[in-house]
Amino acid sequence: MLKIENTQTTGWEAAIRGMRNPMNSWAKSDSAWHPTENTFDKDDTPVTIASGFRVGPNDLDLMKRLTKAGSTDAKYRRMINVTADVTAPLYWWKEYDTYKVGTVANSCSTMHKIHSKEFTLDDFSHEHLLNNGLDLFEFIWENGMFAKNVQPIDFFTMFIIPSLNKCREKFLETKDKRYWWQMIQLLPSSYNQRRTIQLNYEVLAAIYPKRKDHKLDCWHTFCDWIESLPYSELITLKEE
Repeated sequence: MLKIENTQTTGWEAAIRGMRNPMNSWAKSDSAWHPTENTFDKDDTPVTIASGFRVGPNDLDLMKRLTKAGSTDAKYRRMINVTADVTAPLYWWKEYDTYKVGTVANSCSTMHKIHSKEFTLDDFSHEHLLNNGLDLFEFIWENGMFAKNVQPIDFFTMFIIPSLNKCREKFLETKDKRYWWQMIQLLPSSYNQRRTIQLNYEVLAAIYPKRKDHKLDCWHTFCDWIESLPYSELITLKEE
């Protein structure tokens, strides 16, 4: 499970000015500020960025040509900033953290707030856990520690979540840090964490081709979001 909210893009005006610096071609720029409109018509009307800044046809044409020439020529993409709130499991965040250049993130704190609410199944990404047909633990505990009809989703609801909640209750009751450690070290990597992220079009251009066909469906959701950004063809190289 991956959820993206509150997306904003900024920096277009400065990116375009800088893009035209090498050839002193500022006079050819046709982008401008307009009243914000809720239109994304790419046939007749240039896309309106959330800030009210529209990219003109001349500037867009140059952007596309520089993009096709490669990341060195498309330096302007580094100045187009993107911010969003992303909720995703810890196992996805570990992969996302590979992309550290040009990114910032402020996350909900597991260290400080893990005990702030009762754990529920919806705190975890569990959409692929099987409800029947497979005993995940049969080959782990061959001595029959668990009944063979215990399924992965049952393990979550019967063992993991109650154990975490019991440790939480004991920590709130006693303030004994031993119980806090139980929550921290037992927490599954499927636990969903919310982060507010900042990156740019150049970072997204590095992410997109490597992750759009990834086996984790979280990456498919993320790449679909990239495709929904204004002028996403500057990232994906797809012609609109």
